[in-house]
Amino acid sequence: MFKKILKSYDYSLIVVYFLLCIFGLVMVYSASMVWAVQQLHQENDFFYNKQKINLILSFIFFIGASLFPYKAYISKKFIGGIVLLSLFGLGSLFVFGHISNNAQSWIKLGTRMIQPAEFVKLTVILYLSAVYAKKESYINKFNKGVVPPIVFLFVVCLLVAVQPDFGTAGIIFVIGVTIIICSGMNMKNLMKLALLGLMLAVIASPFVLVMKDKIFSKERMSRIEVFLDPFQYEQGDGYQVVNSYIAIGSGGITGQGLGQSVQKLGYLPEPHTDFIMAVVAEELGVFGVAFVLLGLGFIVLKGIFIGMKCKDTFGSLLAIGISSMIAIQSIINLGGVSGFVPLTGVPLPFISYGGSSILLLSIAMGVLVNVAMFVRYEQKYKANKGEPVPEQNKSTQLYRVKY
Repeated sequence: MFKKILKSYDYSLIVVYFLLCIFGLVMVYSASMVWAVQQLHQENDFFYNKQKINLILSFIFFIGASLFPYKAYISKKFIGGIVLLSLFGLGSLFVFGHISNNAQSWIKLGTRMIQPAEFVKLTVILYLSAVYAKKESYINKFNKGVVPPIVFLFVVCLLVAVQPDFGTAGIIFVIGVTIIICSGMNMKNLMKLALLGLMLAVIASPFVLVMKDKIFSKERMSRIEVFLDPFQYEQGDGYQVVNSYIAIGSGGITGQGLGQSVQKLGYLPEPHTDFIMAVVAEELGVFGVAFVLLGLGFIVLKGIFIGMKCKDTFGSLLAIGISSMIAIQSIINLGGVSGFVPLTGVPLPFISYGGSSILLLSIAMGVLVNVAMFVRYEQKYKANKGEPVPEQNKSTQLYRVKY
């Protein structure tokens, strides 16, 4: 039995995850060595050592999540527990929150910082997947099957937005919408939800006008201005974006060589975080960028494929939700670095420096690997023995295929 389970794991998914994490660790060291010395007066491997500890801890959680049966997460006690814990974490920021980059989004524990909103992303995926898996028989009853999950999503997004962290709130909202669309809800109720969202926007408009100075602060509006014309503000708010362009352009096909970036020498602020892809492009050129894009693309597409093949609604929605989370974060980060979208401070999955981000992503990847294992196990062994395999759920035929 145990050997069959081990044989059922998708090792290509595991290998790509590990390769991206190790590549990210190398690039964090390369991108941060000068910043650590010049700005923090630390050793050049300061961020490297911290990220190494983050990765070791993350690998442990990844292994645990990949071995733990994902179907156990659907229990009311577990879902209720993580929902309460997530709401408590977000609420505690108003009391114990540490302000950094004009946002009260972190809780300081000794020398380390934890960002509760990062973990809320996975909570939303687990909660919505469990709710819609249980609500299949009445999913299209608006008051009973549609409204309650939407209220939870709205409350979570609101708590994150008021920190203020509109980037993370937007990501959580899009992840939730993706799961809702894939849940099998009929078009009539989807249209009702769209109208409900429009009504809430109209109702909230007076509040937005009253709080416009805080919501549309000078810093946030400057991000829009920089997005429209970064070179006009290259000595101010556009400094980081312009230097990112220079880094990307100077990399060429083969790059300047690992460790040979010029922009990380003080021209590109905090190059080991949101703008690490600019350093990858400068040092390793098109080949380095392609490695990251292909790795992220493989995980996202593989996750979607797993969701399509999974016969269990809960597992299917989990795979879709985790894949969408990685895809959305990657698109927003790469769009900000290349100037296609305004800057939001979203890290690049598996590559950027950050403890909360890599820990969340590792747990999510462990869950995805476990879902993939169950799919392959049922396909290889139950089908071969003639054991009944669960029928495909009608509610998820929108995106799943038979095999």
